[in-house]
Amino acid sequence: MKRQKQTSASSKGRTSGGETNPRPEKSQNSELPSGLYVVATPIGNARDITLRALDVLQACDGIAAEDTRVTAKLLAIHNIRKPLTAYNDHNGARERPRLIGQLQGGARIALVSDAGTPLVSDPGYKLVSEALLLGLAVHAIPGPSAPLTALTLSGLPSDRFLFAGFAPSKSGERRTMFGELKDVRATLIFFESPQRLKESLADMAAVFGKRKAAVARELTKHFEEVRRDDLDGLAAHYALVDAPKGEITVLVGPGHDDGTDWARADTLLKDALAFMPVRAASDLLSRALEVPRHSLYERALELKKADDSANE
Repeated sequence: MKRQKQTSASSKGRTSGGETNPRPEKSQNSELPSGLYVVATPIGNARDITLRALDVLQACDGIAAEDTRVTAKLLAIHNIRKPLTAYNDHNGARERPRLIGQLQGGARIALVSDAGTPLVSDPGYKLVSEALLLGLAVHAIPGPSAPLTALTLSGLPSDRFLFAGFAPSKSGERRTMFGELKDVRATLIFFESPQRLKESLADMAAVFGKRKAAVARELTKHFEEVRRDDLDGLAAHYALVDAPKGEITVLVGPGHDDGTDWARADTLLKDALAFMPVRAASDLLSRALEVPRHSLYERALELKKADDSANE
């Protein structure tokens, strides 16, 4: 009898005919709640996909993909067959109402980008925002991310960073953007195209100066490359070689910390601005704190603007 009980217990998960049924697809599908699933996919190596992501892609009712051709290749690798809907910058306004209607009807929809985590330099955020506004469930299925992978390999400070996406295509607009980020005390992360990399690095070197930086290319793929140098060195290197191939992430280290206690400086600036003009306050505190006047002047302008807005 003891032996029979063991046999009976080991027979769980088998059909009446004795055949093994290791993956009860119907019960898996029925257990996936309705809602929008933001699913991260590999940034290069197709094996960099989580088991949970595969379960969601297998169990969902349909997949909204940035490029259905790219997603179809990934699904084929994992033997997954699901209806695909193209959802991108070009057709988002048209497709969003239809996808929202399906979600309101109880559908399970997976949202994927061409590579990595959706919503990062990706049109998916509008779909997520509208779904949340309507009280629909949104689930995150985390996984690969090109900015974080590049940061990991860059050798630059990772305790504070800012992802800035793609820089403008025109040099003047790029330099304006870089100027706005110059005083951010964090590692800056950008996406860049191979064709614009040379010019973009030259503009970064001109605006940010001699900062440590890194150019990461083809991450997780066979020809992965991470080149680390200061901005001048990277700009000089890429000025002499052909435009590199593949997906590129550029990282710029934070500016030199001059030791200024900016919390104290802000407090003193606010006190001074209460009874003197911006320029006079900046000049006075520049001498007292031994801080460059232009830095205090720019900070004073920001504080005065914030104070004026608060009093409107």
